[in-house]
Parts: sequence; structure tokens; C-alpha cells
Amino acid sequence: MARYEVEAAHLRGRIKAGEWEVGTTLPRIAELAEERQVSGHTIRNALQMLAEEGLVRIVRGTGAIVQPPQPERRRIPRGQTVSRDPKRGYIFPAAAHPQEPWQVHGKPFRAMVPAPAVVAEAFGVEPGTETLRRRRVTSPAGQPPFQLVDTWLSAEAVADAPQVAEPSTGPGGYLDRLEEAGHGPISWVETTRARTPSREEAKLLEIPAATPVFELVLIGTSARSGRPLEVTMRVIPADRVEMVAEFVRAESAEWPVTPVS
Repeated sequence: MARYEVEAAHLRGRIKAGEWEVGTTLPRIAELAEERQVSGHTIRNALQMLAEEGLVRIVRGTGAIVQPPQPERRRIPRGQTVSRDPKRGYIFPAAAHPQEPWQVHGKPFRAMVPAPAVVAEAFGVEPGTETLRRRRVTSPAGQPPFQLVDTWLSAEAVADAPQVAEPSTGPGGYLDRLEEAGHGPISWVETTRARTPSREEAKLLEIPAATPVFELVLIGTSARSGRPLEVTMRVIPADRVEMVAEFVRAESAEWPVTPVS
């Protein structure tokens, strides 16, 4: 083991033993280095290692802050079935049980902001074009932030269903308003990829910048115009979830195998 790994193991043991409670700041690097008779560089690398594990969060000017234990990974079924609740509207495959209480972290907001490349491409506009974004950070009740959700709505969507740009979109949400405006039935395609988070995303999700995230991009297309109306991007820390898919046998894979004549 490298020396910084030895020091990381030492600090990890002390944290797990409860020497420093969640939310407290570890002693300064110089103090830890003097205590352990190692260089400040070694301690700095050890703390970085613990930050990448999620045990501490390093805040410039403050130090290394002990973080709460990470919840167990949540299983996200990647099926293809979209269901509907009369009160809540459409329900997509997700990590939440329909009856599980969730909370919003901070205050949801909506604003006209420059569209990123994936949104601009879907809407057929130039990257950076001002586009309506609705943003919220949510999690199961009592847990740290689980997902950052950005819903982008096209100019066509806002023009046809102005309520989608208001704080409250009413029963069934913005999708019901779009379908009522003549775009139903909306169809969806989802793409998933892994990447590193931006600084803003890491801050909102309260994760180290080195923690990979899953980005799930759901594009909803109008049945009337054949053009995308909404792009919903979910960003979820990769160490919080595992994707699950149930395989179905095609006719050619049925058992028992039919003998070849």
C-alpha cells in the first residue's frame, strides 16, 4: 500500500468508529500530518481518497466534513411500460414505489436558460438558445439528494399549453396539459449513459465531483407534429442505483428446443 492509502485506512477506521460525528470537520491537514508524522501531501491525498468514497466532503476554506452513510443502492427497473395514476398522471419506470413518500430538496424553479447540446438537437434549435427549464432535486423522504431532474419544454409546447410554464401545471402535470392541447398520445424514448457530473450537479446532489453519475434522457414526441416537445434529464449518482432488466425469451429461444428435422 502507498503511504497515503495507509493514512486513508487509519482515518477511515476512526471515522467509522465514531471519533468524528457526521457533520463535523476533521482536524486540519497540518495537525493530522504532525500527529501521524507524515507529510501534508500524504494526508491531503488520503483525504481525497476518502472524499471519492463519500466518507468526507472537502470544502475549500473549511476542511474535510464527515458525511452520513450512503443509503443502499436502489434498483431501477428498466422496463418499457408507462402506467397512469388518475391523480398523479403518467408513471415511468423508476426507483420509487408508487406509495413511497419523496421530498424535494431546496426550491424547485423554472427559468429560460441556454439549452445544452442534447436539448437543442432534440428541439432543432441552435445550442445555447433560451429554452424553458423546470428543475427540481428529489429523494426518498429523509435521505440525501437522490436525483437532479431537469425538464426542458420546447417553444411549441409552451405556445400550445402556456400552463406548462407556470409554477403549478395542475392535475396530471405538464404532460396532461400537452396532450390536452392536441399533442397526445405522446411517445417516449429514453437513453442512459454514465459520465462525470458538472460542478453545479455535484453541489446540488451533495456528492464528490469524482463520483460518476447516470444521466437518463427521456424525449417525449408529439403525435400531432411528430416533433419532440419535452426532454427530461435525470442525473443520479451511480453509486446509489443499479439498473435491472428482466429478459424475455423470443419464440426462437423457447424451451424445450424444437428438434431440427
